[in-house]
Amino acid sequence: MQKASKIFLIGFMGSGKSTTGKKLASHLTWSFMDLDEQVENIAGMKIPDIFSQRGELYFRQIEEVALRKTVSESRTVISTGGGTPCYKDNMDFMLANGLTVYLRMTPALLKSRLSESTDERPLLNNIDKRALSDFIAQKLEEREKWYSRAEIKIDGSFTDISDLYSMIKNRISE
Repeated sequence: MQKASKIFLIGFMGSGKSTTGKKLASHLTWSFMDLDEQVENIAGMKIPDIFSQRGELYFRQIEEVALRKTVSESRTVISTGGGTPCYKDNMDFMLANGLTVYLRMTPALLKSRLSESTDERPLLNNIDKRALSDFIAQKLEEREKWYSRAEIKIDGSFTDISDLYSMIKNRISE
């Protein structure tokens, strides 16, 4: 088994991919990359603006370009967008080019984390607060077939970096 030189963190929006990614990268003394920031750099605009001006399909196309550019990265922890694994063959790409870690969370916990930031999240922008639980549960169910393909699945509600490191240490190149 070849050891991975990059780690892709996947999971629903609000699952803690960026926070966990920064902590893990620091623990490993690796670089950290937020794929959403790469999308914004390529597009030259913020993600909410991409969605409102160009639409989700354009966003997904730019996201795919940003993901493919990570092929040259090494010793990097990459936080992906919640929908990244579900578009085209992005999950296959991540599985072939690094170690994938799914930060799994319940719909109830995701709702509590996301309910105050719906304005900043384009997919939640027009969702009524009362319908948020159902929307999250439905989206999570749709995406689970991609998320569940990750090589490592952990509880995202309490991610101990030392525990995560123990799970991945034999699968990464240090």
